[in-house]
Amino acid sequence: MTVSLIITTYNWPKALDRVLKSTLIQSIKPDEIIIADDGSSETTKHVIDKYRAQTCISVIHSWQEDKGFRAARSRNKAISKSSMDYIILIDGDMVLERHFIADHITHSESGFFSVGKRVRLSENMTSKQLSLPCEISPFSKGISRGREHSIRLPFVSKLFSKTQINSVNSIQSCNIAFWKHDAININGFNNDFIGWGPEDQEFALRLLNNGILRKNIKFSAIAFHLHHKENSKGMLKVNTNIFKRCQAKKANWCKNGLNEFSKTKS
Repeated sequence: MTVSLIITTYNWPKALDRVLKSTLIQSIKPDEIIIADDGSSETTKHVIDKYRAQTCISVIHSWQEDKGFRAARSRNKAISKSSMDYIILIDGDMVLERHFIADHITHSESGFFSVGKRVRLSENMTSKQLSLPCEISPFSKGISRGREHSIRLPFVSKLFSKTQINSVNSIQSCNIAFWKHDAININGFNNDFIGWGPEDQEFALRLLNNGILRKNIKFSAIAFHLHHKENSKGMLKVNTNIFKRCQAKKANWCKNGLNEFSKTKS
């Protein structure tokens, strides 16, 4: 089993730097790291180049032109560049607990995709993490939400993470893992999503509709979410309608997805 860690980012190089720092101290490292870049400036490239020089792991910069919020397409482009079996997908503002990759590997299972939680950090703790990175524990003062999700109990996790859930509620692509062939079979994320919206839930719904079951990971695969302003939700109504059409049709495929990159080799 080989693992790709895909990290989405857009013009927040300090956060990406912190996330990559947490990646390189993992107890089990990914076989490759792909930065799914939605059109960042050269400063982000400099951060990526810095970490390329620090590791023998392949670090791929998957960049697309900045034409607004196109996270779904950016993820697809990164997935198309992956050469590994299993994909762990996070956002570029998620600081990883050092067993994060190992925990996702432990919970990987044929016929399932896995969904982890996020622990929200306060604005003050985020500032500290970006200036003087330090380890975060369940007892850290700077946790603003989800402290219970910062507790790592591997044995307990095995007992409580086997639940098969057919709902897409609370699914977020900031901490999700799946087999690459399962993503290919549903044509990846839907590129029709532009702007903030439930593109991650729509992706998960098509996995479910294709017979892939959901596993919620508890007490493992811990990641800490850096504080930032919320993205604009101006496209939410349009994007919600895309999701509702998927629900109504019980779709397990989207027309405009990974196939864009298999055709263009972009």
